[in-house]
Parts: sequence; structure tokens; C-alpha cells
Amino acid sequence: MTDLTLPTYDNVLAAAQRLEGFAHRTPVLTSRTVNEALGAQVFFKCENFQRMGAFKFRGAFNALSKFDDAQRRRSVVAFSLGNHAQAVALSAKLLGMPATIGMPEDAPAMKIAATRGYGGNVVLYDRYKEDREQIGRDLAEKRGLTLIPPYDHPDVMAGQGTAAKELFDEVGPLDAFFVPLGDGGLLSGSALSTRTLSPDCEIYAVEPEAGNDGQQSFRSGNIVHIDTPKTIADGAQTQHLGNYTFPIIRRDVNDVLTASDAELIDCMCFYASRMKMLVEPTGCLNFAALRKMKAQMSGKRVGVLISGGNVDIQRFAELVAGQ
Repeated sequence: MTDLTLPTYDNVLAAAQRLEGFAHRTPVLTSRTVNEALGAQVFFKCENFQRMGAFKFRGAFNALSKFDDAQRRRSVVAFSLGNHAQAVALSAKLLGMPATIGMPEDAPAMKIAATRGYGGNVVLYDRYKEDREQIGRDLAEKRGLTLIPPYDHPDVMAGQGTAAKELFDEVGPLDAFFVPLGDGGLLSGSALSTRTLSPDCEIYAVEPEAGNDGQQSFRSGNIVHIDTPKTIADGAQTQHLGNYTFPIIRRDVNDVLTASDAELIDCMCFYASRMKMLVEPTGCLNFAALRKMKAQMSGKRVGVLISGGNVDIQRFAELVAGQ
């Protein structure tokens, strides 16, 4: 791990230039209701309004845009729980190359349909019995494709960091920044931007209560591998952090917190009813944790990065029906 060349904020700046004119500069919203309830000034960076509905477009496009002519001819392969699949498929389409994507067979139907709609060749697998990373490596080797993983890749991480860069460029330094944690790509990229643009800001990562491999890893100092967790936060049903993401998380993040599925549903209801936004369960992780830290955040300027809004309408209705 110590031999790896980790990305830096300079890589984030270069990614921002590549994304210019392709990625949306997503809005930063505020809520008087939230500010009054928490006694803080909260800024929501809304990546649910990004192309394909999530921050993942940033990292995928940045990585694919660096392909040489030979790589473009051979094309790309990726594995994904859903959002990275759409991001790679759309990025490949924009750059004029085919894409093959491994996706779990129980991924949200809208994410599978959208990936195919962008032109991606979807290969389905059982997330509870098969190793998605091995599937990606096998496809790359057999077909001569370039593998772009959803998180543990310097170009992907740098691209994800551009969302936080935009937030700080717009609102200035913050006291605290809450970021969802699945595989660590968004968190590590966000940390690179935060430590340069708002060095005194406290960074809090938030993952599902049922799948706290990141929290265990952060506190033990070693990457912890877990079984695929059962949680409604499908974008965070990950099993471990990466060799590139973990060192940055350990170095730059202040703490790793968790949120329950019930808390995620409550946040989904709030976003929909009070802020008129559709946010997927994974995108609610950090807001759920922030609401539990009211006392600590009182009087502070706080950032919340909403990672995505890709949730089936029927599934959304089912989840919030009891609220």
C-alpha cells in the first residue's frame, strides 16, 4: 500500500478541467427548516441533479477521457452496484466507445434499464454469491478491455473530488462536511478538496449501520472485509475500502459514523416533502447522521453532499408508505 501513488488536489483540478462542459455544476441548496431545527447553516450539494442522477459521472468521465486511442478501440469494462454502471455507460457513449458492465441481478430495475439505455452491455451477477471484482477482472482479461473500478482508481477518485471543490468554491470554508461512504471513492476525493480549500473543516463519513466496514477499518487501522450487508442503501452495499481510498480516509477524515435504514427512510421523506427532491437511500446517509449531531453542530457552517437520486418510484413509495 505504501508504494501506491495517491491522487492529490492537483489531480482534482485537472479533472475539473476535463469535466468542464460535460458534467453539470449541480446546485447548492439551503433549507430554513433544517437551519432552524439544527441551529446551524447547512449547505446541500445536490449531486442527485448530476448527469445520470449521481456524482459517479464525474469519476467515470474523468477516467475514460484519459484513455488513449488503443484503449478506446478495445473499450471499457466496469463492475457496479448501479450508479457507476450508468456513469461508465454514459461516459463511454459521449466519448464514442462501447462499455461492458457487471451489475448485481437484484440492482434497482431503473439502474439496470438506464445503463442499457446509455448503450452499456450489462452482465448480471449474484452479489451475495459472486465476487464482482473478480468478474470485472475476468471480463477485462478475456476480452482485452480496460477495467475502471467504481472507486479504487486515482482518476475516479479525482473526478469525484470535483463535487466538493464546487461546493467550497461557491460557499467558502465550512466547519463540518458530511459525506456518504460506500466504497470510499467519493469520500477520499472529497477529502482532497476539503483539506486544500477548507483545511480546518471536520470531515464525517457516514455508512449503513448494517455495513460498517469503513468504520471498523478506520478505527482499527486496517482494511476490514465484511459480507455483503443487507440494507436499503444499495449504493453502499460494499464489502471493503480500497488500497487507494483507505490511506486518504485514514489521513484526512475525522470520524466514520453510521445510520439505520429507518433513519434513511425518514430523511427520504424529509427531502421529498420539504425540499421537493427525490434522494436515494444512500444519498441520505450523511443527513441522517447530521440530524443526530445537533448539539455538536449548533452555530456551525455545515456541508452535506447528496450523492444521488436514483431510486425507483415504486420502491420509494413502498419505503415511505409507513411514514
